[in-house]
Amino acid sequence: MSGEALSDDYDLRGLNCPLPVLKTQKRMRAMAAGERLWVRTSDPLAVIDIPNFCRERGHGLIETESVDDGHRFLIERG
Repeated sequence: MSGEALSDDYDLRGLNCPLPVLKTQKRMRAMAAGERLWVRTSDPLAVIDIPNFCRERGHGLIETESVDDGHRFLIERG
């Protein structure tokens, strides 16, 4: 399966901790294992919170990218 082709984009810019992680968690519950999700956030704590969330929940953090208005994370559902 090509995860990149199936990646969805979830824009959480403007939300602060803990909302980006909580909303990402809720969105990923509805996804099948192996599906990927791009998460965009302007929350500066997301660079700590999103990797911890992935590690604790068994999801793969495929890519982390710093962008002008925050960060993007590519997460694969575990």
